[in-house]
Amino acid sequence: MSVIPDIPVAASAQVPAADQTLRILTFLARQRGPVPARTIAEQLAVPRSSVYHLLAAMAAHGFVVHLEGEKRWGLGTAAFELAGGFSRQQPLTRLGRALVAGLADRTGESAHLAVMTGRDVLYLVEERAPRRPALVTDVGVRLPSHLTATGRAMLAALPREQVRALYPDAGAFADRTGRGPARPGELRELLRRVRADGFATEDGEVSIGFRSVGVAVTDHAGWPAAAFAVTWPEGSPRDVREIAGLLAEAATELARRIR
Repeated sequence: MSVIPDIPVAASAQVPAADQTLRILTFLARQRGPVPARTIAEQLAVPRSSVYHLLAAMAAHGFVVHLEGEKRWGLGTAAFELAGGFSRQQPLTRLGRALVAGLADRTGESAHLAVMTGRDVLYLVEERAPRRPALVTDVGVRLPSHLTATGRAMLAALPREQVRALYPDAGAFADRTGRGPARPGELRELLRRVRADGFATEDGEVSIGFRSVGVAVTDHAGWPAAAFAVTWPEGSPRDVREIAGLLAEAATELARRIR
């Protein structure tokens, strides 16, 4: 497992609880899925009682979630909000803009780049193809991840335990057009197909009459940093796998740039 760097002693000695909280969050962010509190305490050399108190406080604010059945802890939606904020402020938009434009040129369809923030995707870049209708996926718009091609591509790249933490029950599933998964089991099956195909699709779940294909961009640790997608009107005959191949090329290039 990763070793968490120490904060300078003079600073951490003055605010030990803050130091331990930040180290726990950093540790959880580097794992491939939720872990037991015992593991956190052992790896960070923090008393187990302190770990439980800090985890309870972070859970109350949404920064971590407790999977009671598995007795494990993982990052919560508030932590994803912070990650989304960082993505908006870093050069991700600048690095991805030309690649989005290239996808629109090569496919003749509208293309976009999005990041995850909680259970939503946030659109950072959109390039509308000539003579194509406007889409709801404009810059700054949020949509439910489980309904979009970009969101599904990123959810499929997350550990399964993390997906269960984000979607614990039917109440976590928003609806737009009456289509798409509405329960954890349905989402698990959908993401299984995404992993098998290597790309995600969406057909009328966001807007009736439009289809999309999405591919995730992963960072150096294998976590989904963003996703590209191409969207077109339902009546247009398109080769989904051909478009997915172009998206995969763009995703590989953006992953290289952000690393």
